[in-house]
Amino acid sequence: MGPGKAASLADATRGRILFGGDYNPEQWPEETWHEDVRLMKDAGVNSVTLGVFSWAKLEPRPGEREFGWLDRLMDLMHTNGIGVVLATPTSSPPPWLGRLHPETLPVDEDGRTEWWGGRQHFSHSSAVYRRHAAAITEDLAARYGGHPALVMWHINNEYCTYDWGDEAAARFRQWLRDKYGTLDALNSAWGTAFWSQGYGDWAEVHTPRRAHYLKNPGQVLDFKRFTSDMLLECYVAERDIVRRHSPDHIPVTTNFMPLWAGQDAWRWAEEEDVVSVDLYPDPRDPFGAQHGALVQDMTRSQARGPWMLMEQAAGPVNWRGVNHPKPRGLNRLWSLQAVARGADAVCYFQWRQSRQGAEKFHSGMVGHAGEEGRTFQEVKRLGAELRRIGGHVTGSHTRNDIAVLHDWHSWWAGAHEGRLSTRVDHTAVLTAWHRALWQAHLTTDFAHPEHDLSAYKLVVVPQLYALTDPAIDNLLAYVRGGGTLVSGFLTGVADQDDRVRTGGMDARLRGLFGIRTLHEWWPLDEGETVETDGFRGTLWSEEIEKGDGGTVEVAYKGGELGGLPAVLRNGRAWYVSTLPEPHALRTLLAQVADGAGVRPVLHGLPDQVEAVRRGDLLFVLNHGRESVTVEVPGSHQDLLTGATVEGEVTLGRYGVMVLRP
Repeated sequence: MGPGKAASLADATRGRILFGGDYNPEQWPEETWHEDVRLMKDAGVNSVTLGVFSWAKLEPRPGEREFGWLDRLMDLMHTNGIGVVLATPTSSPPPWLGRLHPETLPVDEDGRTEWWGGRQHFSHSSAVYRRHAAAITEDLAARYGGHPALVMWHINNEYCTYDWGDEAAARFRQWLRDKYGTLDALNSAWGTAFWSQGYGDWAEVHTPRRAHYLKNPGQVLDFKRFTSDMLLECYVAERDIVRRHSPDHIPVTTNFMPLWAGQDAWRWAEEEDVVSVDLYPDPRDPFGAQHGALVQDMTRSQARGPWMLMEQAAGPVNWRGVNHPKPRGLNRLWSLQAVARGADAVCYFQWRQSRQGAEKFHSGMVGHAGEEGRTFQEVKRLGAELRRIGGHVTGSHTRNDIAVLHDWHSWWAGAHEGRLSTRVDHTAVLTAWHRALWQAHLTTDFAHPEHDLSAYKLVVVPQLYALTDPAIDNLLAYVRGGGTLVSGFLTGVADQDDRVRTGGMDARLRGLFGIRTLHEWWPLDEGETVETDGFRGTLWSEEIEKGDGGTVEVAYKGGELGGLPAVLRNGRAWYVSTLPEPHALRTLLAQVADGAGVRPVLHGLPDQVEAVRRGDLLFVLNHGRESVTVEVPGSHQDLLTGATVEGEVTLGRYGVMVLRP
């Protein structure tokens, strides 16, 4: 298959939900493999991921290849009807590569080398690393590209490395020359007239290393863009190799970490056949289900359809200060939540819990307790249920009337250390707004601010500090076309170079929202709130003056901002200049959504119950520990039990129903 031709997740699923996880058999004696296959078949596992961290096993010394063990595994999986998601092992180079070629190791902003002994110890800019990564990928793909067990390629793992070293600096300079062409253009974009930072020679430009005081924001912003692009180059190089050796129907993926700041996932998703993500909500987090919903909504939107849950935990993880297990039923609930929100693959890290190494306390589908343990028994139940519903759900879409806008470049620009309030965190604000919609039982997609938004009745902008001109024009056109827009504070402040726009907010946006003048920003301290005539505001406030056409929906009450707009509306465009307390934000967004003609999937739902439509199926999920009763109009069949339900359904603790009309 040529580099420009793509397969899809449907080619791997073949009408079923992929179910399995990372399998690391090199950690176990070979006789264990047959026991693993028996347990996999018992649990309904139909897919395993092999080779993610196997580089040292495959190439124990430079240029040597040891494929015999993997040959036997691929054949064993195929014989037993288990598909293989085969990974390139390039996320964790063997020690010999770092010893012989220290230039392949990443360097931090203080100039310290990150050594082998962990993982992800590679410089994305190193020509030597890329050459060795390509060589092992080439041989792996040539050997297994046509193997009948192969259902998908998995490139690298959780791309997440930064590098401030000399080779990265040389690549950064070239990246900047390609982008700007001239030093004059670079100096303009970075605002180097400030603090005597003007560059007169490309050799003076470096990665933004440790500085005496605040770094140049434009330089830092471009370095983040550069890092995402360099990692993407690594992915695309390996992707194109495996495509050359594989039939047309074998898709390629790599796994995102949710809301990781180092990748522009919108751009990355365009280069993937399958968009996949790793998702690990904290079992003790009362909003763990909402965090899962946010990540699932974002991943589905990046995929523009079905997506892959590449990793989750069957029980506890090992990296939090205290690592709690999942209570009985929670693993099933969160897995089916992912299916409800578009997942056609439900997988884990990992199959069998490790006995040694850094992640020996990270759970597996088969835990230290073995097949009699609760974790494996729950995995078996889930596998059976996924088989039951797979043919009814795979390939279908989840369609929503609300789009939440998110952009990595805006996030990067707004995160500079010299900002007005370090308490304003992009992901926290994004989460607060999505949570308010989720608690109002309103299902959402995500979109980039330059995407076509015309299909949505409501567009929500929690915060977009930096907006390009095309993005602003897109928002104006959306409202002119009849859409409803609601925006949070600190939006439209800067352009794509992090240059503050005249007036502190783009003039077109001020006109859209009915703002005459944005006089001043008023960030709030920890624990500080502002009173309005409708709610209390947190985190932030703004001194804005209403312009012609603007209607003050909620005004500040008392203090410096008394009488000024807290919530301003101009026709179908709303602007919220503070962060309302959670209940107030939920009420406000529900009001705006209702005015835009957006309704919950089911009315009258208890707070802890989630209802999501996927295709013609209705998923009803109880995220509480107590039984609840839910009104569901009409007659349905619960695909999980086969029972017919009419009018009213009862869900037990962490209960789920998948209802077909």
